[in-house]
Amino acid sequence: MTKHNFSAGPSILPKSVIQEASKGVNDINNSGLSLLEISHRSKDFKEIMHEATSLALNLLGLDNKGYKALFLQGGASMQFLMTAYNLLENKAGYLNTGAWASKALKEAKFFGDAIEIASSKDNNFNYIPKEYSIDSDLDYFHITSNNTIFGTQIKHIPDTDVCLVSDMSSDIFSRKIDFSKFGLIYAGAQKNFGPAGTTLVIVKEDILGKVSRKIPSMLDYQVHIDKESMFNTPPVFAVYTSMLTLKWLKDNGGIESIESKNNTKAKLMYQAIDTNELFVGFAAKQDRSLMNVTFNLVDSNHKELFDQMCKEANINGVNGHRSVGGYRASIYNALEIESVKVLIDVMNELKRIV
Repeated sequence: MTKHNFSAGPSILPKSVIQEASKGVNDINNSGLSLLEISHRSKDFKEIMHEATSLALNLLGLDNKGYKALFLQGGASMQFLMTAYNLLENKAGYLNTGAWASKALKEAKFFGDAIEIASSKDNNFNYIPKEYSIDSDLDYFHITSNNTIFGTQIKHIPDTDVCLVSDMSSDIFSRKIDFSKFGLIYAGAQKNFGPAGTTLVIVKEDILGKVSRKIPSMLDYQVHIDKESMFNTPPVFAVYTSMLTLKWLKDNGGIESIESKNNTKAKLMYQAIDTNELFVGFAAKQDRSLMNVTFNLVDSNHKELFDQMCKEANINGVNGHRSVGGYRASIYNALEIESVKVLIDVMNELKRIV
């Protein structure tokens, strides 16, 4: 039975990656030991960590450009405070485009003057603010590139001389952009390139060491760089499976290839919403996400029937977040176009019978 998994996170992974990861859990590199029981200081795991960090930088086009890749713990939520702990000396600016951006701003305020540069809260975050200026005296400017809950995405990365920081948890490795514009990128693995349990941090090393405060070792990026992501015991399974997913992505043409497939999936989904009078999209059309498609039924009386039809079609994870309601189809890298077509068929069938 094929399940069509539109979950927002933890989310779908390539079947081949799951199969390979399960082999490693049983026996890693024919060692007679499980991945879960080898030392993280062992040659086998050091090679896994090195390959994972190298793949991340390579896929983003950041090889030999002064960046380091880290696999840390605590999710993007830990990065909300680590970013400010390591970078905020005087003032930081935040673009508030949703729940996660709001939380990042809240944490930063514990460390200094963190200000909201612009916000789309006035319309329940269904658009991306565009008419704003970035103060030149900011230590950094923080954006959330894609908003999982509300289904919006920043299409144009701001041009600024200020250090640019981004939470890319739900769209990293999904589209080609100039990643060298950023001083720091972070992303929880569980939405688009791995299982829950680890967070990828990409940091340009020369932005560090500029704050006067003392930073606890566990929260200091430089400490983790010096220890190659193994200051403490890393989440070995999450790192291994992320490495396998990044390898899968590279072997299948990298970001350029997957972006083309993602564009096709998104185009089909939004076309289905816009041409079916039973449904209406939530996000402003110019800001629609290529990863999280949010939509509602025009008539909520059809909800019970539509939910049952989705269940019968083996569609999983399409219920919207409580702050938006309706539906959310997360069409991450590993989701096949066939699953998108199944959901569209159900939407069209609902139109036919009501």
